[in-house]
Amino acid sequence: MSAIILFLAVIAIIAGWWLSQQRLTAKPWLEEGPVGDFPGSDAMTWPAAKIGLGVFLAVASCLFVLFISAYSMRMNVVDWRALPVPRLLWLNTGVLVLSSVALQWSYVAARRDDAEGVMIGLLAGGASAVIFLAGQLLAWQQLNAAGYFVASNPANSFFYLLTAVHGLHLTGGLVALGRTSAKVWRSSKIADVRLSVELCAIYWHFLLLVWLVLLGLLTGWTDDFVNICRQLLS
Repeated sequence: MSAIILFLAVIAIIAGWWLSQQRLTAKPWLEEGPVGDFPGSDAMTWPAAKIGLGVFLAVASCLFVLFISAYSMRMNVVDWRALPVPRLLWLNTGVLVLSSVALQWSYVAARRDDAEGVMIGLLAGGASAVIFLAGQLLAWQQLNAAGYFVASNPANSFFYLLTAVHGLHLTGGLVALGRTSAKVWRSSKIADVRLSVELCAIYWHFLLLVWLVLLGLLTGWTDDFVNICRQLLS
């Protein structure tokens, strides 16, 4: 349950920050003058693509929360035998961090109208994501070679399930990233693709956050973190 609480707390913080940017307490019918004169008025006209991504991320978050909840409840049954987490996962995590940083670099470059920087960031982020997926498959092979098969134990099944679902989401992100890279390659104006680059960066940051929570869950780090927080607050 500690992993669920941690994940929900992070999601709640992000949602609270997003809502704070929407001027929910504003009274536009009492304001006079051009719309652009009021700070934060652009938050009320978000692009449909960004709103759609927000809805998708909310649904994906609920999916992962359900998986984490099932994992937390199942691990308390007597037949649960935790499998050793491959050390390769730590290297994969570093690669995914680099991928997220590269996408953020690409977004910053897009805001500066730096076409070369945008393309470099997209290519570096995509290449790092592919390396991450290849590393995840290699970790699966290592576990299979050590005798930790999918159906041999519930802990094994959950490990493969959680990493596979995350990998599928990342694969879908690579499709969108490829389309965005093609747009950047064909378009002469960075302003036309700036939104697409921003959405890719947001999605990559979300996948990195989810993976860090999953890694903490699989390694038991989240339990230690919650216990430390409890000791500090007590």
